[in-house]
Amino acid sequence: MHAQAYKHARLMDESEARVEMAGCFDSEADRLVASRILERPDAYRRWEAEHAQLLRAVSEQAQLSRQVVMLRSAACALVHRKAMFEYLRDYQVSGARRHRLFAIFYGFRDYTNAVLAEHGNYVRCSSSYLCMSYLGEHLMRDAALDEPLQIYEQRYAEYFRTFCDAALAETEEEKNNVAPMESLQPLLKYQLAEARQAILQMPQVPAEEWREASIRKPTGDTQRLRALFSGGRSHIARLA
Repeated sequence: MHAQAYKHARLMDESEARVEMAGCFDSEADRLVASRILERPDAYRRWEAEHAQLLRAVSEQAQLSRQVVMLRSAACALVHRKAMFEYLRDYQVSGARRHRLFAIFYGFRDYTNAVLAEHGNYVRCSSSYLCMSYLGEHLMRDAALDEPLQIYEQRYAEYFRTFCDAALAETEEEKNNVAPMESLQPLLKYQLAEARQAILQMPQVPAEEWREASIRKPTGDTQRLRALFSGGRSHIARLA
């Protein structure tokens, strides 16, 4: 395993190559996001500047082990930052509900500009998220940015949906429907914080060793995840 820390230029070169590869090998959604970056020079320059800032916190670390932790932290932050647009897309939020949602996060600023700002944020964050996963799994050989991060992303999307559904509920029927999940929001938020901390504290394990360990353990996400955290107890598993 590579033992030396990576330079900033190498991380940026690998990231730029990863975005270019998205047009050929990734899902339709990822290809669309990458094309929005690659086809517009102004969008690419802004993404490049923001991504470089994200990676600066990684490359400044003198030890590879610290770079791995900072990369994981950046990836988790990107999960949060792209969640709003994914909620809008996945649950087809439109009309007055869409306006109210933007008012919650952006205040009563110009709606059209808020939508454009959020979409641009989603495109840049999604592109960076592709890069973080690639750098972690293929460059630093860190399994935490594979399945554990995917599970965290799924759980954060569920938490974010609960928050938004509760905030947008207006009628008595809507409020009654979301009340059970709304009462769980503090617990879900606490569990997410625990899950993020568990990811940051995971030992650095190559993805192939993670998958091999998973095969040898009893089936079920909880059992697989427990095997990779000290003490046999995974906060992420408790969210699964």
